[in-house]
Formats: sequence, C-alpha cells, structure tokens
Amino acid sequence: MVTTRLSVMMFLQFFTWGAWFVTLFLCMGSAGLGDFTPRAYQSAPIAAIIAPLFLGLIADRLFPSQMVQGVLMLIGAGLMYGAAGAVEAGNGSLAVWLFIGHMLCYMPTLGLGNSIAFANIDDQNKFPAIRVWGTIGWIVAGLVVGGLGWSASTKILYLGAAASAVFGFYSFTLPHTPPPAKGKPLDIGSLLMRDAFGLMKSVPFAVFILCSTLICIPLAYYYQYASGLLSQTGFEEPAATMSLGQMSEIVFMLLIPFFFRRLGVKWMIIVGMGAWFARYVLFAFGASELSTWMLLLGVALHGICYDFFFVTGFMYTDQKAPASVRGQAQSMLVFFTQGVGMFIGYEVAGRLFKTQMPSHDSLSAAIAAARPESTLGFFERFGKMFSRALPENLDGELVNQTMLQWKEFWLIPAYMALAIMVLFAVAFWDRVDRDKALGEGALGQSGDESATAGPENAPA
Repeated sequence: MVTTRLSVMMFLQFFTWGAWFVTLFLCMGSAGLGDFTPRAYQSAPIAAIIAPLFLGLIADRLFPSQMVQGVLMLIGAGLMYGAAGAVEAGNGSLAVWLFIGHMLCYMPTLGLGNSIAFANIDDQNKFPAIRVWGTIGWIVAGLVVGGLGWSASTKILYLGAAASAVFGFYSFTLPHTPPPAKGKPLDIGSLLMRDAFGLMKSVPFAVFILCSTLICIPLAYYYQYASGLLSQTGFEEPAATMSLGQMSEIVFMLLIPFFFRRLGVKWMIIVGMGAWFARYVLFAFGASELSTWMLLLGVALHGICYDFFFVTGFMYTDQKAPASVRGQAQSMLVFFTQGVGMFIGYEVAGRLFKTQMPSHDSLSAAIAAARPESTLGFFERFGKMFSRALPENLDGELVNQTMLQWKEFWLIPAYMALAIMVLFAVAFWDRVDRDKALGEGALGQSGDESATAGPENAPA
C-alpha cells in the first residue's frame, strides 16, 4: 500500500536525523571537542539556506525525486561515517566540515520526501497521517539511543550513518516520481524568492517574518544545550528524556484546529512564544533547584512551542500569499527561521555558553568518574526517562556553582523570548479567515511546506 511505503519513508527520514542531532553536544563534549559544538550545529541552518537552491536548480528539473533522494542519503551516510571517525580522532575541524556535507545531503530530502508523498497520494488530506510517522521516527531514535546508553557516545554518529544508508537504499524502492519542474524554463527570480519578498510590503507580514526570525535565536539554545542541562542535573539518558517533547508535539498537533478557531493567528503565536519563555524559566529554576518536574515540564512544552508557533506560522503564510507565490513564501519563511535565525542562534548560544559556564567541564568529568558503569538492560533504561539522580559523592560546591551558572545561562534566552513576544503582541495586527486557514493551511494544502521546517520539524 502506497501510504504505508510513504509512512516508512518519513519514519526513516527523521530517525536518521534524530539519532544523532539531539545529543550531539554530549557526544562532542565527551570527545573533548566541546568548542566545535556550535559550528557542528550550524551545519543544519547552513544546509537549510542552500537546500532550496539545490532543489530548484537540479532536483526539481533533471532527475526523479526518489533517485535523487537515494543518492544523496548514500553520500550522506559516507560523510556521517567519516564525521564519526573524525570526532573519535579528535579532529574537530574536519568533523564540522563533514557534518556540513552530511546536512547538505540531508536537508534537500525534506522537500524531496514531501514531493514524493504528494505526487503519490490521491488526497492531500492524507499527508498529515503520513507525516506524523516522521515525528514517530524521531521519538523512536531517541528511545533507541537512550535505551542503548549511547547519549554521549560517538555511536550515535555511526547509528546516523547506518540509518542514512538504509534510508538511501529504501528510497530507490519508492514509487517513481518524475522531476516536478522538468521542461519548465528556469526562473531565477523564483529560486531567489523574489515574489515572496514582495509580501514584505505588508507591515503585518513583515512584523511576522521579523519576529519569526528573532524567536529562532533563543530557540537554538534548546537544541544545542538542553541535553547538557539534563545530563548535569542527573538524567542518565537525555536522548530518551527529550523524546517526550516529540510525544507532546503529536498531541498538540491534533489540538491545533480546536485552538486555532478560538484564538486565531496572533494569540496562537503569542502562546507559542510564551511557551518558550516558560520553558527556559523552568530550565533555569529547574537547574538551580534540581527540580525534576520543572525540567520534565520544560521538555514537554516542546509541543506548544513548535506547533503553536511554527505550524500556525505556516498556515498564516499560506493564507497571506497568492496561490502562485505560496511555495516561494513558505521557502522564504524556512530561509529566515531555520536558516538565518537558527544560524545566529547557535553562534550566540555558543559564545554565551563559553563565557557563562566555566565549571561545566569540571562537573561533567566529576559525574563521569563518580557514576558506576550501568548494568541496566535496554528496557530498564526507559524508566530513567522520568527520573534523575546525581552521584552522591560529588563535590556539593561544584554542583551548586554549576547549577547557578545554568540558571543564569537559561534566563538569557527566556528574556529574549519574552521581549520578542511583547514586540509581536504590540506590532502585529492582521485579520485571518480561520476556517479557510484550517482548510487550506499547513494541515492541508501546505502540509508539504510545513514539513520542511527543520529540527523542530525537528520534531526535535
């Protein structure tokens, strides 16, 4: 059945990304390459910026989509395997370049996968049921990594390489999908989103794009450093714990129509931004108080953070753009959020971490030395998702000092999110037909575009 085959495609696609991206910070740190972590994470926004050009110039015009996807992921598997070896050898610079190469292969598959899905289903409303398997794939990746005890190991990179290869070979078995733009004249203006940029003449839309870009700066803190926070507060397998975020994403995705009709675009986005503020406050005080419920709630808020902001944003963009420009408009939104905003965010977060967390490495080393080697089985580790415990013989002063540093660290993106939320609340005013947006927005016609958003598509 074609829907089953497409669902497996989505599962493999996001398992491949989720296997290594969530705890890359821990992996790099355990290899002594913590200083290279921001650049490694920046591989995703760099690829998000370049991928639309690759799709428009080559993939959409010359070759069947499933073949391009398969070749890209086989190349990507080799690059990720090389990155794993570079990390183990302590060569951070080479590892970063290989991560960039892998993501340049991976990111175009987000659009290619959507093209394959939409070309082979008879009703676009079937897409969400297929796409949700991507989120499930990300969840399963986190549970597998956590269950195997690999959260801080380079084994996550080898797992990513293996999953990439499986995804690549599987792509060749997918239904034949001719290049959608074959024979059409090349329109450089469309590739550069010229018409979509014209939408910025609308003040509300310009405010929306500006705030969407800015909010992705504090968002980068979560992807880059949440696993480190969970590890140092006593969660033994952060990869599994962070999968709770994707579980909540599925729940809130189902609730979007209910809330959208009652709140509308402005308040949905404000609630999403407010959830980011709340998440970082919970992380800050969860660290200083070593509060398990605060930290878990901060992770679980991911569903609201992503669905209420990103999915609503794709729906709003879909309605604001004329039909002929919708594809460009969605690409432009991804360019500014998952590209520009996240790139800046990883850089800012990395610089702040280096200055704000001087005792982080000392505590990590102390925890590793004090914690006995685990003898738990695969399924026994799942219970560790919800509990945390630091070794009893740690230096209490070192723990308290590091937790206070974490508190100050997370309050900064919290203040950023709050300021951007206030700016959006004051400056954004627009009217949207809620029923039309639900019928034709990101859950309907533009579901393919909403799926190209990145980690948080990413399921994060």
